Amino acid sequence: MADETNGMDTEPGFMNPVAGFGVTFKAMFKKRLTEQYPEEHKTTAPRFHGRHQLNRHPDGLEKCVGCELCAWACPADAIYVEGADNTDEERYSPGERYGRVYQINYARCILCGLCIEACPTRALTMTNEFELADSTRADLIFTKEQLLAGLEEGMVDTPHAIYPGTDEQDYYRGLVTEAAPGTERQVAVSKGEQPAGPAEPEGADA
Repeated sequence: MADETNGMDTEPGFMNPVAGFGVTFKAMFKKRLTEQYPEEHKTTAPRFHGRHQLNRHPDGLEKCVGCELCAWACPADAIYVEGADNTDEERYSPGERYGRVYQINYARCILCGLCIEACPTRALTMTNEFELADSTRADLIFTKEQLLAGLEEGMVDTPHAIYPGTDEQDYYRGLVTEAAPGTERQVAVSKGEQPAGPAEPEGADA
């Protein structure tokens, strides 16, 4: 009985190398799939997890409220956020707070998307951009200025006042569709900007 059992065990073991070569021979006659990167860029899936983007409201105010939930959700500890308070003289978001400092370290980021799931305001989303290689680690730390979405038609750059007669909830209900007429950018004192002084009269001595 023992010899018969051993004989049955050796037969499948003998066929394993043959089966493995069968896979090799099948692959030999298949058409090669060669991607001509970077000359030809492959189209990514619509929901591809690429570089992050900090979004704006339709009037230009930032959606990020500096809650740091994205940083807490990140399993790689790749996100760093510092929140700050808005004021009527310097407003970056419709709420009480905004993200004063926002950084993502792409040397650590695994592009898992847990951060965008944690964001309560849909301020953080992921784009289809995947070319993130660089020559130094420092260059792989993207700042808020690099991540913030650009201005579109009808937007005014931050800081600026909220749309008159609205509140934070109106922004998230989609009631604000563009900047109010006459909206002007405020002076970003927290960034070191200085208010413009009074204009000198013409003909004044230098």
